[in-house]
Amino acid sequence: MKAQELKDKTPEQLREQLVALKKEAFNLRFQQATGQMESTARMRAVRRDVARVKTVINQQAASAAQSN
Repeated sequence: MKAQELKDKTPEQLREQLVALKKEAFNLRFQQATGQMESTARMRAVRRDVARVKTVINQQAASAAQSN
C-alpha cells in the first residue's frame, strides 16, 4: 500500500482501512501463537501499513485544523 493511495481516501475510508488492518494484525498474531503462520513477513507489512494509515489520518487532521 502506497501513501499516495491513502492520501486520496476520505477520513472515513482511512478509519475503515485501519480497523481492517488491526483485525488482520490480530489474526496474524493468533496464527503465530498457535504455530500456523506461513508468512512472518506479512506481520511486518501490516504493522507498517497501520503506521502509514495513522500518519495520513494525522496529516489530514493537522491540515484541516490549520485551514480553520
